[in-house]
Amino acid sequence: MNYILNLLILTILIATNGVHAQIKRLTSSPRHQEWIKIDKTNCFIVYPEISEKATVVLLIHENRGLNDWARSMADQLAEMGYIAIAPDLLSGKAPDGGSTSDFANSDDARNALYQLNPDTITEQLEKVIGYSKSIPAANGKVVSLGFCWGGSQSFRLATNTNELEFAMVCYGTAPASEEELKKITIPVYGFYGGNDNRVNATLPETEKIMKKHGKVFEYEIYPDAGHGFIRSGEDENPEARNKTAREKAIKRIITLLNTTY
Repeated sequence: MNYILNLLILTILIATNGVHAQIKRLTSSPRHQEWIKIDKTNCFIVYPEISEKATVVLLIHENRGLNDWARSMADQLAEMGYIAIAPDLLSGKAPDGGSTSDFANSDDARNALYQLNPDTITEQLEKVIGYSKSIPAANGKVVSLGFCWGGSQSFRLATNTNELEFAMVCYGTAPASEEELKKITIPVYGFYGGNDNRVNATLPETEKIMKKHGKVFEYEIYPDAGHGFIRSGEDENPEARNKTAREKAIKRIITLLNTTY
């Protein structure tokens, strides 16, 4: 994958800010988007417009479910040249068996999310990985990328499967158990905001355990950025600290993803 092309694409996506821009991106994107169902999970998938087979990025949403921002981020990943698949882990959990968009508000979605069984979540994600490896347009490689609550799920997924190339964790915590972390066989790459000590206070112990057992855990802390900076950094009028952190994080994500070709 051409790195210069990725960076040109990056400048376009950074300039696309705000909620209205997210909706506009989704409705005007030239890329093929579709909804599919994997077992009982509704998944949003976006294909890049490229001539070669692509790596699949398994995008794991924040604690408000698969909202417009998460789907917009999936389109951004496809614009970079990757197949993005974003499962709605609230599938069937909304009133009348609906999904994220069927909750009355994002607080209700969040409350429902925290009622989910962690093992069931991992099982759903493993089924999405299996499907992703069978996509004809894919190269058989899958990576996970999670944000906030989804970052923690991405880290947890790494303790349960060796079917990923690597896991990316954006401001999510690791499983607290050393026994869980010992099972990791893939690299884990973290992205954290400097002003997010609720999460960052857990990093030294995680790093210590990972190093003790010879696991790869490499992370960057972006000074002054807050929790959720990859989302808030593309608000209509973002704080400079979050915007800068987002730009640096996206560049690193691109660099990591380029290693899968």
